[in-house]
Amino acid sequence: MPPRPARKPLNAYHHGDLRDALVQAALGEVELGGPEAVSISALAKKLGVSQPAPYKHFTDRETLLVAVTAAAFRQFSAMLREEINKPSKRSKLSRFAQATLDFGLRRNGIYRLMFASRTMACAPKGSELHAAAMETLALLIEALEAPAVGLLRERSALKIWAALHGVVMLTEQGLLTGRSAHISREELVEDIVEETKLALSIAIEAAGRNG
Repeated sequence: MPPRPARKPLNAYHHGDLRDALVQAALGEVELGGPEAVSISALAKKLGVSQPAPYKHFTDRETLLVAVTAAAFRQFSAMLREEINKPSKRSKLSRFAQATLDFGLRRNGIYRLMFASRTMACAPKGSELHAAAMETLALLIEALEAPAVGLLRERSALKIWAALHGVVMLTEQGLLTGRSAHISREELVEDIVEETKLALSIAIEAAGRNG
């Protein structure tokens, strides 16, 4: 009877699998403890590989965080795309904004990696991370559901993005409860959405009158 083939250990990886495993494991660590929680040596131990093995894919912790941030943006965009494309009586911008608020508060560790760390700021134009972030911005511009007139949509997108980021970060730090104005975070975000849509509509109409 021929010998049975040896069973592949659970912690063994084919060529190329370890990179994705490291990124996914790091995403889990970031979600629990923020960007500061990521340690290459700890990830290697968790995945059952040698300490030098991760460095075949990432030269250092920062390059790993770049890949993790790009993966986070792709996940974020996929969630937003599903949200704004589903049938609903609410506007696409409302769904985008409320989904962003939910994501920012529910997955704050990942949100901070994406929007409150130096990783994104240092991403060169044309890089994998820059492209992933621009996909999210493109979804926001699409959610405005407005014609392209100069750079009015882009400016509106930046304004509402800054406002949403402020709501998420202030809430996460316990500095925004809405009690003084008797308004919930969700209602505040909806006010921001409506004001943005109105301001953009007025600006587009004015641009049309001015030729």
